[in-house]
Amino acid sequence: MASVLGENIKISLRAIRSQLLRTILTVFIITIGITSLVGTLTSIDALKSSINSNFTSMGANTFTIRNREMVVRIGRNGKKPKKFRSITYDEAINFSKNFSFPALPSVSTFASGASTIKFESKKTNPNIRIFGGDENYMVTSGYDLERGRNFSTQEIQFGNHVAIIGKEVEEALFSKTEDPIDKVIAIGSGKYKIIGVLKPKGNSSGFGGDKVAILPLSNVRQYFSRPNMTFTINVMCPNSQLMNIAVGEATGAFRIVRKLKTGEENNFEITKSDNLANLLIENIQKVTMGATVIGIITLLGAAIGLMNIMLVSVSERTREIGIRKAVGATKKIIRAQFLVEALVICQMGGFAGTILGMALGNVLAYLFDISFIIPWFWIIMSIILCLFVGTLSGIYPAIKASKLDPIDALRFE
Repeated sequence: MASVLGENIKISLRAIRSQLLRTILTVFIITIGITSLVGTLTSIDALKSSINSNFTSMGANTFTIRNREMVVRIGRNGKKPKKFRSITYDEAINFSKNFSFPALPSVSTFASGASTIKFESKKTNPNIRIFGGDENYMVTSGYDLERGRNFSTQEIQFGNHVAIIGKEVEEALFSKTEDPIDKVIAIGSGKYKIIGVLKPKGNSSGFGGDKVAILPLSNVRQYFSRPNMTFTINVMCPNSQLMNIAVGEATGAFRIVRKLKTGEENNFEITKSDNLANLLIENIQKVTMGATVIGIITLLGAAIGLMNIMLVSVSERTREIGIRKAVGATKKIIRAQFLVEALVICQMGGFAGTILGMALGNVLAYLFDISFIIPWFWIIMSIILCLFVGTLSGIYPAIKASKLDPIDALRFE
């Protein structure tokens, strides 16, 4: 059996070489289909991996209390997020001081999402996100310091003009040989001394990333205040096993802070650190389905083209089929010959498409600062798809070739 298969593969390769241009065009069609499928799905898998890493960097043992529901909407579908009354500074501080559970709380607020930071003659683009946080904010938000120090309790209490900047802010304002620590920058109308630089975090999550500056919470309250300013509470548990207990304790404690009566619904939202990642990935599944459908449609088009090529090949090689039958080849052998030929062409296109698709997907991932990924699942799926397409395309021409009468085939001109 193995020798027959090997002989069929050799015959298929000879037939492919004899009709090289036609084969290349067919392989190219299959390559395009596999490239679009694997490339799109590779970049989506890389995005999923990045989303998980960005949100789990906050820790699987962190949750957030905010005044609005976390809902991801794509297009016009999906429900609107519920929005409750703002969480005031006094409520956030009251909770933070009186939360008796063994966990680390922090209070923060969003100051601006389109700020420009200046240093001497240099300035950033107007896309820097400014946050106000306390001394625990960096820990509970998953930030790490590359150099410098965190806020002191005194700086938080008195609202000193100090700042911790993200990596992209540093690169925009300072040269590689220049140390930004203790340099004075301008944020809005205020001057701030840099006391720390954050380690690179990446911007793929879209929630600050490296285009960020963190100021003392009381400073933001004073210089970036606005009506109905709301505050966010992050809570980090000692370990993930205590997560559900901590969330329950926090819910009860914050209901007391908000003066909610028994039976009243919560007018705040508690979100675990991985909830938003799951919401985003759930919505990305729809994109994955769409990309898969598009790739399969392209492959079906390739299958029709390959079937046409194989039918033409059967017509052109009618005398060859007659000779093979005359010397003892059975219908099964003839059928296997043409089916193997279709499968070889498909696998050639599949191999090229998989390599190109993986490269294209990772190039897109690199451009968006997402880590490299090898999509083993989609590589295996592309091989299976090519086997399916090859069988679908080759089975009818193979059956037609096997049914040719040897006498009529030998007389064919």
